[in-house]
Amino acid sequence: MILTRTVERILRARVYDVAIESPLDLAPILSQRFENQILLKREDLQPVFSFKLRGAYNRMVNLSPEHLARGVIAASAGNHAQGVALAAQKLGARARIVMPQTTPGIKVEAVRRLGAEAILVGDAYDDAYQYAIQLSEAEGVTFIHPYDDPDVIAGQGTIGMEILRQHPGKIHAVFIPVGGGGLIAGVAAYIKFVRPEIRIIGVEPEDADCLARAMKAGRRVTLRQVGLFADGVAVKQIGKETFHLAHALVDEVITVSTDEICAAIKDVFDDTRSVAETAGALGVAGAKKHAELTCIQGETLVAIVSGANINFSRLRHVAERAEVGEKRERLMAVTIPERPGSFLAFLKALGRRGITEFNYRYFEGDAARVFVGIDAGREDSNQLIKGLEAEGYPVLDMSDNVLAVEHIRYMVGGHAPELPDEVVYSFEFPERPGALLTFLSSLEGRWNISLFHYRNHGAAYGRVLMGLEVPKAERRGFRQFLEETGFAYREETQNPAYQLFAGGRKTKD
Repeated sequence: MILTRTVERILRARVYDVAIESPLDLAPILSQRFENQILLKREDLQPVFSFKLRGAYNRMVNLSPEHLARGVIAASAGNHAQGVALAAQKLGARARIVMPQTTPGIKVEAVRRLGAEAILVGDAYDDAYQYAIQLSEAEGVTFIHPYDDPDVIAGQGTIGMEILRQHPGKIHAVFIPVGGGGLIAGVAAYIKFVRPEIRIIGVEPEDADCLARAMKAGRRVTLRQVGLFADGVAVKQIGKETFHLAHALVDEVITVSTDEICAAIKDVFDDTRSVAETAGALGVAGAKKHAELTCIQGETLVAIVSGANINFSRLRHVAERAEVGEKRERLMAVTIPERPGSFLAFLKALGRRGITEFNYRYFEGDAARVFVGIDAGREDSNQLIKGLEAEGYPVLDMSDNVLAVEHIRYMVGGHAPELPDEVVYSFEFPERPGALLTFLSSLEGRWNISLFHYRNHGAAYGRVLMGLEVPKAERRGFRQFLEETGFAYREETQNPAYQLFAGGRKTKD
């Protein structure tokens, strides 16, 4: 019954006063690489560079004249905010958007440029949401929910209607980014009603997989915390209305890593010369992963590119990690003789391969350790490693070593003097103004810092590598202290990347 009602709402949805029928474009490079026809539904080309205006407008155009005259209110840090602002401008209504104080200025200005009032409250979306609800109830103003509303779901569902009209032929699967679930609920409802044989596959970040966990549990679950890299889908709990539909209609949910998202952004750029936002590239990342895991060929895969509102500063991180996500860069620790001419001999062994990283610092002894990055595919670099080992160069592959990728490659500079009490930990904390100061203040100066590396690279989380001198008698208290800070942490003292390139010197017997 709910499916029929949702499809009826989709058929009646009014979205084209503000939205375009976005094209369904062939991705020729991706299609050739994966031997399937991969089509991109280009919602990044909408007037606000996101699909969100469909649902926002359809919700608002269905308000009574009395409710519309009072204005509307919404909570958002990005795409929904701009959708509501544009819809309000079109309908001549007052709109107030409550946004976290940490919202990038480009998004705040975009909302104001569309004529809406931006109210900055709190450090996170939950703070903005609670304030918007309070304001809505106190003033009797309609709250426009970003996803958990039948009219919003119906507005997003028009994308499914367009896909089937634009490609009436066989479709194996449609890959849909998932946050609160409005997009996948609407698109799944229409496609499954008309073409039930088409697979509906949701795609989520590994650290914000609220639908995947809900599908497994058979009920909505609340995540303790979510990763913020794909901020457009950083939702702790799937919507109530959206889960009813998703649970019944979605065939599968795929989760992807941050590196796989970055690689997908590069893929979209290579095929379209457009830059998708992190959440916007999820569909493409999911389609690639599905093709790799199932080894399907000759099928048609549709990926919804849901938006292009990416912060410029984040492009640095995307560019750095895209090659890692595609397994095109191999990071290695290679041991070479510490004698004149050894560097030249080693470079000759590498041949004419592209070098992305080459770090070395003299260390006592007769062997030198080089941190090297090679621009090569997985198969080619496997052959390279075998060749180096055959020539007598011991190789440690560090491509999947998070410590090496995030920190060591930027701080290779030599070993410290012997530090018998040094312990090394990596920490993660939400990246916002003052976050590093807050993090360091939490240490309270109780232990001496012997190593420190932090790099702001446009990601949503700050990552710190820290060495501290903690006497063995204080280790238990130190671990208790770490638990109390509330920061995510991991001990790295025995990590080979640290031991090889940054660990303290060992006293000779």
